[in-house]
Amino acid sequence: MDEALLRSLTPSVLGILVRRGADFAAAEDAVQDALLEAVRVWPDDPPRDPKGWLVTVAWRKFLDAARADTARRRREDLVDEEPAPGPASGVDDTLRLYFLCAHPSLTPASAVALTLRAVGGLTTRQIARAYLVPEATMAQRISRAKRTVSGVRFDRPGDVATVLRVLYLVFNEGYSGDVDLAAEAIRLTRQLAARVDHPEVAGLLALMLLHHARRAGRTAPDGSLVPLAEQDRGRWDTASIAEGVEILQAALARDRLGEFQAQAAIAALHADAPTAEETDWVQIVEWYDELIRLTDSPVVRLNRAVAVGEADGPRAGLAALAALDDSLPRRTAVAAHLHERDGDLATAARLYAEAAHQAPNLAERDHLVRQAARLNARRRR
Repeated sequence: MDEALLRSLTPSVLGILVRRGADFAAAEDAVQDALLEAVRVWPDDPPRDPKGWLVTVAWRKFLDAARADTARRRREDLVDEEPAPGPASGVDDTLRLYFLCAHPSLTPASAVALTLRAVGGLTTRQIARAYLVPEATMAQRISRAKRTVSGVRFDRPGDVATVLRVLYLVFNEGYSGDVDLAAEAIRLTRQLAARVDHPEVAGLLALMLLHHARRAGRTAPDGSLVPLAEQDRGRWDTASIAEGVEILQAALARDRLGEFQAQAAIAALHADAPTAEETDWVQIVEWYDELIRLTDSPVVRLNRAVAVGEADGPRAGLAALAALDDSLPRRTAVAAHLHERDGDLATAARLYAEAAHQAPNLAERDHLVRQAARLNARRRR
């Protein structure tokens, strides 16, 4: 059973059913039933035309459900319109599904779950495991999302920016359970890039590749976090870095700068440095200035303070940090880092300990605790 083939066919089969008149929720249920049937039948009797087989079976599943549901009598008219079996349509509906799943009426969590289900072809169980929630909880989330977008018509172009944010959310979930969401986000963004000629789509793909290339160096054998400056750069994926830089350069050449291209440019400068000491921090600060112009994000300003501390010294970084709200996530950890670089180990140790209590996850908390302990040990010597 070729699971990758099934997942790649899912969005086009779903799109065909929707184009034939099925509403999204019913069509998605029918496609999932057809996929289960394929898992059962294909190993012993593989079809000549997998896509056509899935379309035929999914359409029949949809009609069966329509006949059985007396509350949806209007669908019974579709029974007499069943297309004759044959090769499936060559029309690609994947892009339409992207915009449907990123509908503005959905919450970000629902949009991500629906994208993974409808476009990514993942099962509810796989998505639930990836998000570490009960399968029933994820099933309810997906059902609500499907009901929300049922009946939505696309009579104008969708919002590419919304689709990109959904894909970025998927990527940032990283890895958990039996689904590698970072790799899945890259796969889906490649699909989108093949269908949409937009520099920000390319910028997001480049950003994902450049970040993902450093994945092997981010953790030690015991699972603890390794800061960027201490990572073994020999473990970085040079092929992904080269691909990301090439995609980014082509996007930047179009002179339509967006935030994902700017973020990718910063990631490329980190990836291009043979050692942490050779990082071009001055240019990174300039790219953060561009990002602030594009987004005016407090998180970007926080990251810029780190870069300023590297480019112009820790006191310049602390001056940039002083302008930011004390409640900003990870601000305390940044302050600890800059005070350590300025030689104030007592303040740095205290701030690392404070930051540990504010950490959003266990791995980050443990890293900050170790930083505080390291500095306290140095002060006692």
